[in-house]
This record gives sequence, C-alpha cells and structure tokens, in this order.
Amino acid sequence: MRTFTDKWLSADSDAATSHFRFSQAALKQVFSRSSSPWRGPAAISPLKASFSARSGLSWQQLSLFIIIGLMFCGLCLWSPSGLLRGLYWTGWACFMGNALLRLIACLNFPAANVPADPLTEAVNENLPSYSVIVALYKEAGIIPQLLGAMQALDYPRDRMEILFALEADDEDTLTAFRAHNLPDYMRIIAVPPGFPRTKPRALNHALEQAGGDLIVIYDAEDQPQPDQLREAARTFARGDPALACLQAPLRPVGGHGYIPRQFAAEYAVQFDVLLPALNGLRLPFPLGGTSNHFKADVLRTVGGWDAFNVTEDADLGLRLAQLGYKTSLIAPPTIETPPAFTQAWIPQRTRWIKGYMQTLLVHTRLNTPLKPRAWLGLFLGVGLSVAAAICYAPFSLMVIMALLLTELQRISDPAHPLHILSPFDLSLFLLGTLSGMITIAIAARRAGQSVTWADICGAPVYWCLQSIAAGFALWQLATRPFHWDKTDHTPATFAVQPLYEDGPCAYGLEHDHHRYPDHLAHQSLG
Repeated sequence: MRTFTDKWLSADSDAATSHFRFSQAALKQVFSRSSSPWRGPAAISPLKASFSARSGLSWQQLSLFIIIGLMFCGLCLWSPSGLLRGLYWTGWACFMGNALLRLIACLNFPAANVPADPLTEAVNENLPSYSVIVALYKEAGIIPQLLGAMQALDYPRDRMEILFALEADDEDTLTAFRAHNLPDYMRIIAVPPGFPRTKPRALNHALEQAGGDLIVIYDAEDQPQPDQLREAARTFARGDPALACLQAPLRPVGGHGYIPRQFAAEYAVQFDVLLPALNGLRLPFPLGGTSNHFKADVLRTVGGWDAFNVTEDADLGLRLAQLGYKTSLIAPPTIETPPAFTQAWIPQRTRWIKGYMQTLLVHTRLNTPLKPRAWLGLFLGVGLSVAAAICYAPFSLMVIMALLLTELQRISDPAHPLHILSPFDLSLFLLGTLSGMITIAIAARRAGQSVTWADICGAPVYWCLQSIAAGFALWQLATRPFHWDKTDHTPATFAVQPLYEDGPCAYGLEHDHHRYPDHLAHQSLG
C-alpha cells in the first residue's frame, strides 16, 4: 500500500529536483484526488514477544546474568579489592560521561521548522488525513480545556478526526463529554475492560479504529500549538522515507512553587537540550508520552504500543530504531500543566523510572538484531537516566558526610587530618552538579522560561527526590510491574483559543482558506 509520502514526493538528494517533484505531486492531488482521504480501520500487527515487557527475561539475559554472577562471586573470593576498584571506576566513568554529555548537549542542536510551500498549501486537499488520539481516564474536570485545545488545531476539519479513548466504566468523564455538543470530527472510543489497564492498551484500541494517514497522541491536559499538525505533515512529506515518528517539545507552564518550577526546568533540559543533541548525533531517543506524530502504517506494522510497558513512549521510540526506522523532532511545542505537589510528582516519577527499567530489560534481551546506534541511544537516553536517579542521592549523601567528617576531624585534631574523600569523588560531585545547573540555565533560555538562581541552586534537592522515586520504582518492578500510577491533572489558568467558530466552514467543509491567517499560499496566489 502506498503511503501518503509516496503521493507527495519521492526521495531525492537534490533540493531543486525534490521541490519540483513535491510541487508536481501537489498539482496532481488538486486535480485528481480520491473521493475520500480516509482509509478504513486496520488491524495492528501482533507485537513480538521479544519486544513486550510481559515476556520477562530472555534465556540470553538469564545466561549472561548467571555468568556475571559467577564471575562476581569468584572475584569476591579471589580479589575483593580488585572487584571494588573495577566497580568504582566503571561507575565513575559512566557518571562523569553523563556530566560531559550534558555539557556537549548544550551546544546548539535546534529543531527547525520546515518552511511552508505556497503551492502545496494552496488547497487543503493536499494534506494527509490526520487521526488525533487522546487517551484519558477520570479527567471530567479538564474536558472543557481539552475540547478548546483540540478545536484550536489549525487543520482542515474534513481531514482530521479526534478520537477520545475512554475506559468504558469511566462514567464521570463520559458524563462530562455529554455536556458538550461534539462536532462530527470528534468521537468517543469506549475501551472495554481488560488487563492491564494502561494508557498504551487504550491507545492500541483507538489505533485499530483510526482512519488517518498520520497519527498523533495527546494527553488530556495538552494544549498543542495550533500549527503543530501542519508542521509534522510537512516534515514527513519532505523527510527520509524511513522517518516514522516526530516528537514535539513539551512545555509545562502555569505551575507555581518548587515542584512545578523544577519539573518545567527538567522538561526544558529533556526536550530543548538532550533530545536535540541525540537527534543531531543521529541517535535514537526515548519519546515523550505525548505529542508523538507517527505514520499510521508504520505504527501498525511495528505492533503499536506495548500495553505492559508503563513508559510505552520510550519503548516505542527505541523499538522503531531496532526495526530500522528513524525518529526526529519538530519545533511547535505542546503546553502542559506540571504536577503541583510532591504527592502527585512522586507516583508519576515512579512510573517513569519503572518504565525506563522495563525498557532497558526489553531492549537488552540480546535476541533481536544488534544495532549499535540503537544500543548507544538506549544507554545514553535511558540507561544513564536510570543510573543517575538511583545513585544521585546516596552518592551526594556520601560526599557531604565525608566532607563533614573531614572538617570535624580537622577542628578536633589538626595534627591528624582525615582523607576520607578522594579527589575523584569530589571532582565527580562538583562537575556533575555544575553541569546539571549549566544545562538548566541554557535549557530554560531555549524554552523561553524564566529561571532564577534559587531554581538552579535548588535543583540538587529535586535530583535527590528522584532517588526516592527510583526506590519505589525498584519495589514496584518486583511486585507490581504493570501497575499504572495515575497522574491527576488540573485545568490550566490559561488556554489557547479555538481557531474556528461553529458553522459549515469551521470544519473545512467549504475549504475557506482565508480562515487561516498564516497561509502563505494566499500571499503568492491570491
């Protein structure tokens, strides 16, 4: 089956030839388009057991763990000091590398907008059909904001459908939807009861009923920039045929207090520093949980989302890389509401770290084709994050206690000073902390956020809280691996305004292009 990209252009390294083909394909679309842009519902290919978190450890992993365990026991008996030195220097090198990676990532790796083409945007029929999927559960209070954000999307209404994947027993949210007169392009998908009750399971159920060429995922509290769908469509059309997914940056906005400000700074580091760096180095990266844009046929071919992985986004991005597909970034952001309190943040972070652990176990099973770039992206984007979350608080406590003991000894007995802390430990602590602070300052500037010295200096406490969440994640991984910690969302104090008014032209039925104020086509073609 030909994808929409095949209808738009064929890949060519020469920019002029590519533009010519792009324009010719657009003209062909104008005069000979099919009667309907929608394809029928399609089944999702079964997810291979080797890519599912439900499968547990592979025999290759078990064999490797047994060998490592035997070697560990042997070294404990033969040379315990050598074993400790080896573990120390391995950990030191990994965490020092993580600090240096953040500094390297502060170099400029921007995600650029793809310029609009006046000819191909002259009529809406040139655009691919788009399915917007929003999975939500117990979100009755945020429905008005959600509907406003979806109405604000700048995309022809006859080429866009919005599917709200709702658990069948979520009566409160269903009642909240019934209070609104949903337009024809919006509909509710009832997700039948089943195990596990997770967001990726609901997304798969909606994907089976989606008819668009492209798929995008949003959360209930999301407010995407209105032109995000158009930007993604342009990028797919001009991109590599192997390009399967685009990630838009997430911007937590509107929260006040310590946790919301640190959360916003963390997102800025992730989406404006680390991911652009990995993308600039052409390495795969873990996707964020929302604002992922996919080619629908590719998404179904790779098996959709793993319903048993609680960070289905990170897993899917790396699975695409393992199967030979590419991911990239686009610039238009999505506004989110950050968690307001530590009580809401800890469960959310616990789920993320547990899902990262699941993703590490899945993609190190050694029973899938070895792709060095995918493994390097897994190590840099997921492995180091998990290790840092587990180790930062214990290591920081050790360094601080060693410094205090050294100072107390110096005061009480200056003639016999202690040398508990090695220069290597101190250099790692200082460089790691400093690199994190520098990254926050640069990321906040790129994201357009205001960051204070109090925010930057208070970041180490936030990083220590990650270690608490990592402890809960380890416990849940052993006792409740598929449990989904629900994050409660509250309406924002601001909202994007709908781009269209109610009426026949509102949904693209009459192709009234003058309702698009930024349409470059009208400047060139009248």
